[in-house]
Amino acid sequence: MAEKNTISSRPALHLGLDVAEAVDELVDRLQRGVSSSDADMYDSIFADDILWGTPKGRVLQGYGELNAIHHRLMAASVAPPSTFVVDQVITPSPDVVVAQISRVAVEPGGFSEVAMYVLVRRDERWWVSAVQNTPITDQLPS
Repeated sequence: MAEKNTISSRPALHLGLDVAEAVDELVDRLQRGVSSSDADMYDSIFADDILWGTPKGRVLQGYGELNAIHHRLMAASVAPPSTFVVDQVITPSPDVVVAQISRVAVEPGGFSEVAMYVLVRRDERWWVSAVQNTPITDQLPS
């Protein structure tokens, strides 16, 4: 028989560490990249083996493929002028940060999304190892 999982047996993983600098650097690079349509700036702290989930449900791995896609999307101005906003941050271990960050279109009704970023510290530097994007919309399938 499977062991019953109760609330009391689940650990709280958030350590409450001060990781504001790592998240601030990420948001700054994302903002500067989108504002200047610079895919290399946008992707500058992504790990070589990054896992990426698109807002349309595609999943890919690897900086090279992702950076090429971001170059095409930014050249086509797919993302409208936007502001990045940190929604939530947790630190489940001293070298891992999970942040939910929204990209909110400046114009009402523009394409906006929220993404979950996983940052990992390696050799005193923070790298984005995984991202999952989700559109912000009221239109869901029935």
